[in-house]
Amino acid sequence: MKRREIEALREQVSCAAVLERARFAIDIKESTRRAVKFRRGGEIIIVTHEGRGWFDPLSDAKGDVFGLAEHLDHVGFPEGAARVADLVGFEITEPEWQPARRSGGFNLSLPKRWQARRSPWPGSSTWRYLNSERLLPAPLLRAAINADLLREGPYGSMWAAHTDNAGVVTGWEARGPQYRGFASGGTKVLFRIGLDTALRLAVTEAAIDAMSLAAIEGLRDGTLYLSTGGGWSPATQAALRELASRPDARLVAATDANSQGDLFAERLRALAEDVGCDWARLRPPEEDWNETLKIREKEMRERREGGVPHSGRPRQGRLRPAEPALDPAGRDAGSSGGVMKD
Repeated sequence: MKRREIEALREQVSCAAVLERARFAIDIKESTRRAVKFRRGGEIIIVTHEGRGWFDPLSDAKGDVFGLAEHLDHVGFPEGAARVADLVGFEITEPEWQPARRSGGFNLSLPKRWQARRSPWPGSSTWRYLNSERLLPAPLLRAAINADLLREGPYGSMWAAHTDNAGVVTGWEARGPQYRGFASGGTKVLFRIGLDTALRLAVTEAAIDAMSLAAIEGLRDGTLYLSTGGGWSPATQAALRELASRPDARLVAATDANSQGDLFAERLRALAEDVGCDWARLRPPEEDWNETLKIREKEMRERREGGVPHSGRPRQGRLRPAEPALDPAGRDAGSSGGVMKD
């Protein structure tokens, strides 16, 4: 494993994730901001440095997330690193210790951290990652940047803003060539691209998938493309409930074509039935919408390079209008009056 990969994993995986997977539980009463105590029977681990360090008060053991995996499982570094890598994207179900906030609101430093970062620009590392590797078209990226949805993250990564229904930044999805995570201290609510007044709510699991579906559909009128960031926090559920409760709203589960995507779709179905709005399941033909977009873009490039008459590279001034992406009437669709089965 290369040093850069090790550093990326160290940033992505907290010691809390390793401990929860090992069935440790937080001792809230004996935890502080700088030292969060975890217990498993008679064992105790104290997590420090905002989840990046730890020590065992009953021995001399201490270290980083890799050392913790080695300590708990009694393995060497290669095996410990592999187990840490398996936890990338792992959702901590038990909340990390946080002091009570007088207002009960979100971390007020997050908007300042967001504003301190530059927006991507053509040729920047984040732009190259999104445009050249993820094949998101330039017009879509410009639309996202103009809406203040993207920032340049470290190591060529992208920051994609999550906001509450008042438009306040609560955190951001961070994704890059070798990096995936969420803003430290942030709260997953929703990434949103499209008009806030739109009534067709297309919900994906990642900001890149939301933008990919928007590109495939040409930023379809009347659609708000959303991402939960792979989570389902109370804040996410509340935000979706508020959006779906509007008259004539339609909730579209545009989640991945796998078992986890189906689980998210069922949650969305239950929410739609609960608030009484229409519901539909929109499956990508590949595992996710970005894979679908990449295959489509590569096929279009191959056709252009194959010598089709008048097939020069299209101008990048705007997105091509498109039909709804695989949203046929009567397939995996329904309403509060009776959802059709798959």
